[in-house]
Amino acid sequence: MRWAVNTSLLFGDLPLERRPQAARDAGFTAVESWWPFDSVTPADREVEAFARSVEDAGIRLVALNFPAGAMADGERGLVSLPGREGEWRDAVAATVGIGERLGARLFNALYGNRAEGAVPAAQDALAVEHLALAGRAAAGIGGTVLLEPLSAAPRYPLRRAEDALAVVDRVAAESGVRALGLLLDLYHLAVNGEDLDRVVALHGPRAAHVQVADAPGRGAPGTGQLDLVRHLRRLEDAGYGGWVALEHLPGDGDPFAWLPRERRAAG
Repeated sequence: MRWAVNTSLLFGDLPLERRPQAARDAGFTAVESWWPFDSVTPADREVEAFARSVEDAGIRLVALNFPAGAMADGERGLVSLPGREGEWRDAVAATVGIGERLGARLFNALYGNRAEGAVPAAQDALAVEHLALAGRAAAGIGGTVLLEPLSAAPRYPLRRAEDALAVVDRVAAESGVRALGLLLDLYHLAVNGEDLDRVVALHGPRAAHVQVADAPGRGAPGTGQLDLVRHLRRLEDAGYGGWVALEHLPGDGDPFAWLPRERRAAG
């Protein structure tokens, strides 16, 4: 397995520019990040500071989230939200631009909650347009747009792997854009009641990216009840050769004690 660490969760207590070096000091050479700025269109100096912190640490940014709206207020993405079309176009340009500079080729697009007063079918049609736009931009640099089921978000419509894959297939059928894939987050799926053995066996071959945390509690592997070692081994046996990103809470003590240091650096 090629390990990456999510700097937004594992090093979120540090200033943004210090997180990549902290990941490198912990032994990792690959990271992923949620959208690291307060604005969809950050100032050039903010983007430069973020990019330089990754480059100076000598690590690789492998995955980056698109801006997802006001997460602290409960928003979970812009993809299907009516009235945010201009914001989404700006988000695509900014995110893929950073990815092009830093070598990131995986871009996580949170779908968005069901909006009050909006017709779900209209939101889904808008999502197809927005994802096709993002997919074309990502494909231009050899990248992939990821769709992720989420937990603890009652108005978020993608809860199962099948939900996300249905959107991936619809975008391909209606727009011809195929640069989309499933983000298989084992924690979110488990919390939503999915049988992970079934999900891995059925949908593992279509996974474009994998994230892990234990459940309950969203702690490091080994702190909960999930047999993540078995699930990851079965993914690997099925041919998955992508990244496995640690997207868990840091907890107390060393959050990486379960993973020997010599295994943290990506080959």
